[in-house]
Amino acid sequence: MTTGVFGGSFNPVHNGHITLARAAVASGLVDRVLMVMSPQNPLKSGAADIAADTDRMQMLREACAPYPELMPCDVEMSMPRPNYTVDTMKRLQELYPGERFRLIIGADNAACFSRWRDAEKLRREFVPIVYPRPGYPMPDAGNGFTPLEAPLMPVSSTQVRSMIAEGRPVAGLLPDAVARYIAARGMYGSKQVTNK
Repeated sequence: MTTGVFGGSFNPVHNGHITLARAAVASGLVDRVLMVMSPQNPLKSGAADIAADTDRMQMLREACAPYPELMPCDVEMSMPRPNYTVDTMKRLQELYPGERFRLIIGADNAACFSRWRDAEKLRREFVPIVYPRPGYPMPDAGNGFTPLEAPLMPVSSTQVRSMIAEGRPVAGLLPDAVARYIAARGMYGSKQVTNK
């Protein structure tokens, strides 16, 4: 079995994340996708409005629930910090011996991949699958990356949080269960969450 590893802070998980993960499975490049929730980098923009780990993980579980090929994963939450992707992949190999893993990253990350820790090891052992991102060229096939034929998703968690805080409708951007979860807990400064 080949498992894709799609990491993110998922703050919150949105339909773009789910669509991309399912596209990776539909392409035949992977059999399933681990949706690996990452701890937020405190130096990264937006750290102030990061939701609690438990909330982000529950939203991820609810978003993945209708899709048996998508598996929420909190392995990074128990790892020493700072954590690097190469460490996560090593840990996953320990947890799932015999599994073949492939990274799933955006074209934005592919553009700076050479700066990742142990980039060549990651490229060689976990041949990254690259999905389109606005403003970034897709890498050529055969140079250690595999382009994924997937829709360009012009939505980000930052945009979704801003829309929620402003009371603007997020129609079609969030799984219904995630929208309900956010509304019930008043997350991201929400007064209401309109997902219709």
